[in-house]
Order: sequence, then structure tokens, then C-alpha cells
Amino acid sequence: LNHFSTSRHFGFEAAAWYWHFVDVVWILLFSCIYWWGS
Repeated sequence: LNHFSTSRHFGFEAAAWYWHFVDVVWILLFSCIYWWGS
């Protein structure tokens, strides 16, 4: 697991940003569905 360093961690950072974006999308989607259904 030595392939991440201070200069070669773009893949990990991109994956982290991607999953944060997915979390936000799901939260907004569920909020809209909940609001629409009530």
C-alpha cells in the first residue's frame, strides 16, 4: 500500500470527492421524495 504519497494521491482524492458528491445527490433525492410524498 505504498502507492499513495503526497504527490500521487489523486486517485484517492478523486474517489473521495466522487463519493461525497454521490452522498449529496442521494440526500437531495430522498429529501425531494419525502417532501413530495408528504
